[in-house]
Amino acid sequence: MAEPAPAERLLGFDFGLRSIGVAVGNRLTGTATPRGAVTARDGVPDWAALDRLLAEWRPDALVVGLPLNMDGSESPLSEAARRFSRRLSARYHLRAFMVDERLSTREASGRLDGGSSAAAGRPRTKAENDAAAACLILESWLRDAHD
Repeated sequence: MAEPAPAERLLGFDFGLRSIGVAVGNRLTGTATPRGAVTARDGVPDWAALDRLLAEWRPDALVVGLPLNMDGSESPLSEAARRFSRRLSARYHLRAFMVDERLSTREASGRLDGGSSAAAGRPRTKAENDAAAACLILESWLRDAHD
């Protein structure tokens, strides 16, 4: 598949069996913004919630984090994330790219500790953590894979 054009909008996803973090970004700025999380049941997302997100943001392409082990080998969630990516692409007729997400959740937690809800005196929610991880996944794809 061809690379997206520079100003295209993208949605990024941090796949999980119970929660899927979401972020929106674009190639022009190379940045992403967390947009919450969509619930999932055993890896099956709330498709109605995803339908609403896709209708609202009208992305030109999608980026899904690929959960790998630290040594680069496939993790137990790798195939489920690949399946999610394929289903997104087929359902919305959009290109879906995968990006290595090793350490994204840990980095997202550190990023949040530096200035969001935890700093404001309230505990972070799972949705905030997942969305921050999706943001890092999308920014990683924008920065590293497609300068």
